[in-house]
Amino acid sequence: MLGFRRSRHRLTTAAAVFGLLVAGAAVQASAAAPAAAATPHRILFDNAHAETAGNADWIISTSQPDPLGQDSSPSAETDWTGALSSWGVALQKTGDYSLKTLPSGSSLAYGGSTATDLSNFDTLVLPEPNTLFTTAEKTAIMTFVKNGGGLFMVSDHTGADRNSDGEDAVEILNDLMTNNSVDSTDPFGFSIDSLSISSDYPSAISDSSNAVLHGSFGTVTKSLIASGTTATLKPADNSAVKGLLYRTGYSGNTGAFFATSTFGSGRVAFWGDSSPIDDGTGQSGNTLYDGWNDTGATNAALALNATEWLAGGSSSGGGGGGGTCTAAQLLANPGFESGNTSWTATSGVITNSSSEAARTGSYKAWLNGYGSANTDTLSQSVTIPSGCAATLNFYLHVDTAETTTSTAYDTLKAQVLNSSGTVLSTLATYSNLNAASGYTLRSFDVSSYAGQTVTVKFTGTEGSTLQTSFVLDDTALNVS
Repeated sequence: MLGFRRSRHRLTTAAAVFGLLVAGAAVQASAAAPAAAATPHRILFDNAHAETAGNADWIISTSQPDPLGQDSSPSAETDWTGALSSWGVALQKTGDYSLKTLPSGSSLAYGGSTATDLSNFDTLVLPEPNTLFTTAEKTAIMTFVKNGGGLFMVSDHTGADRNSDGEDAVEILNDLMTNNSVDSTDPFGFSIDSLSISSDYPSAISDSSNAVLHGSFGTVTKSLIASGTTATLKPADNSAVKGLLYRTGYSGNTGAFFATSTFGSGRVAFWGDSSPIDDGTGQSGNTLYDGWNDTGATNAALALNATEWLAGGSSSGGGGGGGTCTAAQLLANPGFESGNTSWTATSGVITNSSSEAARTGSYKAWLNGYGSANTDTLSQSVTIPSGCAATLNFYLHVDTAETTTSTAYDTLKAQVLNSSGTVLSTLATYSNLNAASGYTLRSFDVSSYAGQTVTVKFTGTEGSTLQTSFVLDDTALNVS
């Protein structure tokens, strides 16, 4: 509520009195969550959304769902038939991957009993889909990622409507991100641009620790655009989003040709063109382009490193190591519905006051909002298991009576502290300048603290006049 000067006499939650949750208790992820990444890593390639329409042939093999039915021990890309056969064969030859294809005529689902249900996989690859996902499919995809799955989205240029149904990959993937029942508030922190860029060799950023750019399959220096598009990054919506390769002349939040992000406890990768994954071979009658082996780019390394990272096989640059971690949500009382249980907070911060709406339920954590100089804190200690990828999520609503558009008078810091109280990292600082209607998901990779007991702490500091309220709800610290 803009301009609301509230009293310090906030309601005491009855649930806190009863102490329904034991302090420090971990809340396990739902039974339908993907199993922790294991060897072999389980990858599902989608072919249920017109991926072979027109001149496209975005499959790893004509044998579906199991490519091993065509050749059980492939040694060359031509042992499997499809323009993505090089990608599939390269993974298969490592012995660390189990590959399947969702055949045409099927639907993506999550939590079911079929062999191609997403709950049986670590990563879903969407190689330039050309039909819209149904409402149920979008729910399945987003829930899969939120619960720890990897999502690889490959787009193409705007207007690449290969089956002439009025939809292209740009529109279809943007629809997935903005029109789903799980989270439509820019959950990944980027949108795909409606562009048709004829040619370019996008360059990789300098980041020697990034597992996608410097992974076990090689070092990435450049990619390829042969009629493709880019993405616009929105780190204010998801601070985990990161551009890894950029169109020539672009940097920062515009012109990202390859980007990664997280959502819930899952990981996301975006590539702006299907040409880099095209190996030039496939079913007869298709016009294909060998971008996979383009000598001016390192597309194979990019595709394979990204697949490994998405599946949890990497140990740096975006997540912890996979293989031994049990998927879980670690914060106790994450939605504050049990009052002050498990949290240490300034008096009255955790409240069911109707003056600020909770995102879900009745309770939330409301820091500051008095219109006078004050400091509020909210914290909880948690142990992050070794070998886990870890993501801190929370929903934040900021409203203010400040009128400035340039000065941060009131601030909220999100920090990670060690057991001695030393600040290990300030994940983000928000202010009255972030005021907006509704709640926004904030997400941070905290995998570097695996094996440690840390404190997640929020500190709100308000100036002497004009209130700013920082309202938190639905927190989570997901590991996988």
